[in-house]
Amino acid sequence: RSIYSNIKNAIRFLLSGNTAGILSVLYASLFALPVPFAPVHLLFINLLTDSLPAIAIGVEQTKNDLINEKPRNIDEPILSKDFLKGILSEGILITIFTMIAFHIGLKGYGENLAATMAFATLCLSRLFHGFNCRSNSSIFKIGLFSNKYTWIAFSTGFLLLNLVLAFDPLKELFEVSPLNIEHFIYIYILAALPTIIIQAYRFVFKEKLNLSHSLAKGI
Repeated sequence: RSIYSNIKNAIRFLLSGNTAGILSVLYASLFALPVPFAPVHLLFINLLTDSLPAIAIGVEQTKNDLINEKPRNIDEPILSKDFLKGILSEGILITIFTMIAFHIGLKGYGENLAATMAFATLCLSRLFHGFNCRSNSSIFKIGLFSNKYTWIAFSTGFLLLNLVLAFDPLKELFEVSPLNIEHFIYIYILAALPTIIIQAYRFVFKEKLNLSHSLAKGI
């Protein structure tokens, strides 16, 4: 169960992040906006910042709540309807804040900076999203620091991204524009918001629902 769950969560992480990238490009095309990412941006995300969190999710420890789950139907596909709905909803959420960053960059700054802000926001959002994909439960329920590899993956990706954004030779290589403190603040806040929303939803709705079921069984 644990191995199957980890594989499924890693797939969810990769597909929801890629969905956000596809939807962002589709959004820009539909509204005749400039292309939000350079090819090298997507290459950076897919080869560097995506692979590390996916590996970290794959070595997630066995969770206690897995034992209490109903046995899985052997005929049930990994990409079930509910699973795909979750991927799409998370992808849309990341897309929304990526495109907000893109529009902030476009407004008064120009296409190049807008693409840089969209790239940085998408990249960092996906790094944050790695924490969401560790489990379907709240991150605080399973333990924020219970998987050190997710923190290593996040820290490595965060460092690599900021090197690209701040180190002049890498800026040219990865086609990014100079950013000021205000731009970085926008990027960090917008990138974190999808994860904050997902975790708040799980904490408020899912955990309360589970608590109600437990109380009902106790009664």
